[in-house]
Amino acid sequence: MSVREAPASMEPSMHDQAPVVRRGVLMPIGGAEDKFDDKIILSTFVQLAGGKAARIAIVPTASSIEMAGHRYKAIFLGMGVESAEVVYIGSREDANSEQVTDHIRDATGIFMTGGNQMRLSAMIGGTRFEQVVRTANEQGVIVAGTSAGASILSAHMVALGASGGTPKLRMAQMVAGFGLISNVIIDQHFRQRDRIGRLLSLVASNPGLLGIGIDEDTAAIIDDQDVIEVIGRHSVTIVDGSEIFSDIFQVKAYGEITVSNARLHLLTPGRRFDMKTRALIAG
Repeated sequence: MSVREAPASMEPSMHDQAPVVRRGVLMPIGGAEDKFDDKIILSTFVQLAGGKAARIAIVPTASSIEMAGHRYKAIFLGMGVESAEVVYIGSREDANSEQVTDHIRDATGIFMTGGNQMRLSAMIGGTRFEQVVRTANEQGVIVAGTSAGASILSAHMVALGASGGTPKLRMAQMVAGFGLISNVIIDQHFRQRDRIGRLLSLVASNPGLLGIGIDEDTAAIIDDQDVIEVIGRHSVTIVDGSEIFSDIFQVKAYGEITVSNARLHLLTPGRRFDMKTRALIAG
């Protein structure tokens, strides 16, 4: 069956238009996700990556443990995916090489392991690999990261910091992340490592950003409409500083910060939250 070309003066019909490409899901995980029992988070990632047809690229750069990538490869292959490949990046030269970036171009799901987020940022930030990951997500590929791999998904990344419930000046350091989502700060191992103070301090100094603290064995599924759905075992804490008061600009050295009128949301599994309206979605 042949298709005639439309005259140049005619506008293309609705049927001639290319399908709209939607941004892929982002899946920051709070770390220590279940790898032995029902594996809710990892199995959800596999389903969103294509199920049995999924081609997973595993990026263990944040970890100094050599077997970290192989562990996830065994798990994903055990779930019956089409393929699971470990993409090794040991230097910025690796991150700029076609041999490495070609692994990502064929993937339907990208998974970044935990470890040291500064190592991940220093090795990959600003490289061809980072750009290929961003392009893949823009074209519909799901990108997940656990622990350090979760923090680097956003444009603003928590690089390091102290624990504690009281926000203090210089409590955390923030550097550039991959920029797959631009209006949030993502922290992980959240309640287990008592990180509410540092997230409050970061939101106090950047009130336009939404703070997202993800507990262990918990994930925030972020769709292309910036709606979060919580899955896993624990909860996601959201700090909205759009109407916040703080005296952070008056505090000296490592002093404590007064924070008032920050809106706090604690979302349990199954709950959904609209980041655009900054409100819980009913039902």
